[in-house]
Order: sequence, then structure tokens, then C-alpha cells
Amino acid sequence: MPPPASDGTPQFAEEVSVAWILVPVIVKSKRGYLDRLDREEFDLRVAGRSVPFKDFERRGEAPWSLVFLQDLSGSMGTGGRLEASQEALRYFFDRARPGDEYALATFAGEETAVDVPFTEDLEPLREAVQGWEAYGRTALHDAVSWLPDISGESRNVKRAAVLITDGADNASRITAAEARELVRSAELPVYVLGLESGDPFAVDEEGEKVYRYADVLNLLASMTGGRYFPIRGPDELKEACATIADEMRYQYVLGFDTSGVGASEWRPISVIVKEKGVRVVARRGYRGTLPAH
Repeated sequence: MPPPASDGTPQFAEEVSVAWILVPVIVKSKRGYLDRLDREEFDLRVAGRSVPFKDFERRGEAPWSLVFLQDLSGSMGTGGRLEASQEALRYFFDRARPGDEYALATFAGEETAVDVPFTEDLEPLREAVQGWEAYGRTALHDAVSWLPDISGESRNVKRAAVLITDGADNASRITAAEARELVRSAELPVYVLGLESGDPFAVDEEGEKVYRYADVLNLLASMTGGRYFPIRGPDELKEACATIADEMRYQYVLGFDTSGVGASEWRPISVIVKEKGVRVVARRGYRGTLPAH
């Protein structure tokens, strides 16, 4: 990750690139998740051209590494948002399998802290969650920019971050786009539970966005290969947590080399499967050189 500035804020670097690209892929039909597809059924494309991938793995029962990034700013102390956040984390802890590991980070008052580093021991995680209190302003983008640093301590190939927030930001020193690029370059899918943050596509009679922060949260999720869930109540929260868990369990991973040839730039990725009538979810691209052949 790019070096921090003297004040501790991660710095955005335009030329961040990687040599080995991992592409998590989820395939779902009306019957549910498809977890028995073979390598030959996938067509991985970069900028529209098919690319051979050396690595192909089904991750159905493989353990995961999840980073929880929890908003503890003052606005989270109203409307039962903090209680909803605690319930979300308990959902994952209660369904942990052998080998699963979790890290817990929180942000509030312009600070981000790793409360519990990666561990399989659920007790310190449960204790930390129980002691949450909301306070201070919100530096959401600054906190998101630290996710690659935190996730770097994980030991499982299957990994992701779960951000729980109401979406407000009133204290960050970097922009949403800069934070998003840092996370995207780290190949870390981010699932966002937006508590009362709203529909990113809703507009008023003048065509203006109704929910100010929903677009930012949705972009962070979709461009890193995760998903954005606007949460309006306990039923939607439980459904979102179940969806995240299912997607993590029923995940394929495709991997390919970059060549070192050409400019280090953003290159779009698409994944096509031969199975008809399915929905494919995968990361949208990477920053780097041309794929190797």
C-alpha cells in the first residue's frame, strides 16, 4: 500500500499496480448458487479479449478472512443503528466454521483503530462488539483507505471486508475516489451494510439524487467486487448478512499474470459462463499492465 503522509493519512498513488490478479466470481441461477462448474465453463476477458487463467479454485468450504470495519461516529448512536451493527456481527460469529478468522476495526472522531487483529477466537470479538459506544465525527473515506493494511494480516485466500455505516462523512482528509482506488488495488471485495443510507438510484422530481451518500457506498462495493445493501430494518439486515455469507462460501477464484508490458492503467474485467440463465458477479477490473499470454 502507498506510504502514509506525515500526519498518518494514506496517500493516493496513481500508479498502484499488481502482477498477479485474483478474480473472485459468484454464479447464481434461479435455483441458487452454482458451485460445481468446471474451469472450461468460464471465459475471463480483459478489455473484451479472452485471457487464459492459470489459477482456478472452487472455494465452497474453504475458510475465510473477514475484516469488519464499523462506523462508531455520533450519527450511528441514533435509530438503533449501533444495535443493528452488533446484531450483524453476531450473525457471522454464530456461523463461524473451523479456520474462519475475523478482524475488527472501528472508526470515529477522525480516528481508525484495529480493536481485534485477525483471530479465530470469537470471545475477544464478542467482547469488543458489546462495548461499542457512538461518538464524534465521521472520517469514512480515511477509514476505508486503511482496509488494505488491515487485511494484509489475513492468512486465507478467500477474504473480504464488511463495512457497516450510515454513509455520512464529515471529517475525511482524502476523497471517496482515492479511498476506493486504494482498496480496489488491494483486490479486496467490500460488502457494505448501509444503515438507513438509502437507494443509490432514487431521484426526486428534479432528477437529483435523494440519498447523498448512497452513490459513494454503492460505487465502493461494486467496483471492488462486493455488494451494497441499503438496510431499512432487521429483516433486511438478516437477509443481507445471509447473502454475504452465501456469496463468500460459494465463490470461485480465477487468477492470471500480468505481463509487465504496456502502461499501468485501469483495465476492465468481465467473466462469462456457458451456463444459460445465470447471474455472474465478479470484480470489474484491475490497475496494471497487459495480461500475460
